[in-house]
Amino acid sequence: MNPMLEAALGLADQLRWASRLHLPEMPSGERVLVTGMGGSGISGDIAGLLAGEAGRLALVHKSYGLPGWAARERPLVVAVSYSGNTEETLSAVAAAQELQLPMVAISTGGKLAEIARTAGAPHVEIPSGLQPRAALGYLAGAVSMVLEAAGVLPDQVGGLQEAASVLDSLFGKDGQGPGAELAEDLAEGLVGRVPVIYGGPGGSGVAALRWKTQFNENSKRAAYASWLPELDHNELVGWASIPELTRRVIGIVELRDSAEHPRVAKRFELTRQIAGADVAFVGTVWAQGETTWAKLASLIGIGDLVSLFVAAQAGVDPLPVAPIEMLKQRLAEE
Repeated sequence: MNPMLEAALGLADQLRWASRLHLPEMPSGERVLVTGMGGSGISGDIAGLLAGEAGRLALVHKSYGLPGWAARERPLVVAVSYSGNTEETLSAVAAAQELQLPMVAISTGGKLAEIARTAGAPHVEIPSGLQPRAALGYLAGAVSMVLEAAGVLPDQVGGLQEAASVLDSLFGKDGQGPGAELAEDLAEGLVGRVPVIYGGPGGSGVAALRWKTQFNENSKRAAYASWLPELDHNELVGWASIPELTRRVIGIVELRDSAEHPRVAKRFELTRQIAGADVAFVGTVWAQGETTWAKLASLIGIGDLVSLFVAAQAGVDPLPVAPIEMLKQRLAEE
């Protein structure tokens, strides 16, 4: 089995691992700033969603340094880097140290672990040996458990465990369940096409971003994500301009939630009718489960498989990300 496919099917076990974390005492904070990039950074998007539902504020920072408000609001900084060596995240940590902000580090090791150890800050060690994008359950699960321990989020164990059970029912132990069948069908519709992923407010929107980046890295192709209701105020117009092109090369996948706002549900229906006439393919995936974690995991799990199936159909190895490594090398030379 391809190692990336094996890792995708291991998402349930990663979430179970996170649910069993026993953490040291964590610093608290009224506000949280999660800093990370790529496969680590989406943990912050998930944390922001979970915190918002709990009536708390957690924001994600995907750049160098820290935003200007950090000096005034003094958030708890949760630094997430799978390798522990992501330069943007280390820059943010340096800024947090200069401001003497409370900090928690999450990584497999690297410079981030060294900094946390020297500063006496908590460090949560994640299992190593994976591509960062293949470790989402470890990373995002650990962030949520850290925020529970910091008093920002309510109990996360139930949601993580339900998410793992939902993934088991979708993919079984061998990746042959109904979720895999749906992923294969969607991949067929996206062969040779540019995926455009539509999410709504909340979890489906976060999942849409994950789908987009997984197509980028696993399938090695351009992909885009947009969100309702915003896209109905702009993007919807664009599909009608060059239908001779979009009807050949664009495939839309809608990510839906049965609990979405009724007007968002109506917008999905009407957007499909209007945009669907000018694109090659439209598919739909419905979130499964009751908790936010379960719904997120179901959408993300299917999306990960779709990206891998598209890669297989194109004869592409999903593992390497040569352009990213080239960029990092050139940055280091500078």
